Amino acid sequence: MALSKNRKKALEAFNVEEVYSLDQASEIVKKITTTKFDASVDLDVRLGVDPRKADQMVRGVAVLPHGTGKETKVLVLCTPDKEQEAKDAGADYVGLDEYIEKISGGWTDVDVIITMPAVMAKIGRLGRILGPRNLMPNPKSGTVTPDVAKAVKEVKAGKIDFKVDKTGIIHVSVGRASFSQDQIKENATEMLQTLSRMKPASAKGTYFKSISMSSTMSPGISVDKNSVLGL
Repeated sequence: MALSKNRKKALEAFNVEEVYSLDQASEIVKKITTTKFDASVDLDVRLGVDPRKADQMVRGVAVLPHGTGKETKVLVLCTPDKEQEAKDAGADYVGLDEYIEKISGGWTDVDVIITMPAVMAKIGRLGRILGPRNLMPNPKSGTVTPDVAKAVKEVKAGKIDFKVDKTGIIHVSVGRASFSQDQIKENATEMLQTLSRMKPASAKGTYFKSISMSSTMSPGISVDKNSVLGL
């Protein structure tokens, strides 16, 4: 397949066979991003874990210091006494039965769903719709909590949920191309250090097998894990 002019230009800006420091990768990813929109900056981290084993499933949350750069639409499914708290915290949609009915009909135009333990019994039947879209609330990700207002504020401030896929890779956005080099680096550092702290005790051998940074439609830049403090 013929390379586009932008692709050729991007590949001339760095060596795809070379491994770069996180600081260098954060600089390069800005240089090679040519989209007319504000592209997402992503990390792909291949971990030395076996996701088929329950004790090696890596899933959690990270709070990026500079946020994701994306406006996150939040739905809170809660009891009436918590509705005002959720609205005041910045939730985009708040309710319960009416939204359960909408979701049952196929509506999923949100990025995060937050709910309370008291109403999970009602929401459980939505798993077949929400599960494949990674929208099902989960206590491990902090989206099932009695303090819905706090959860909304954290998500709006840059809290992200991540989960290793069946091939052992974590794919997550750590900002936008419009971010400064330092903002991208600091967000990526927080994400990687969070993953480091979550290393399963049963995982043997090399934990961080590879780290790649890219933006929407750009080639990936290999990142040296030794350039990230604490890994």
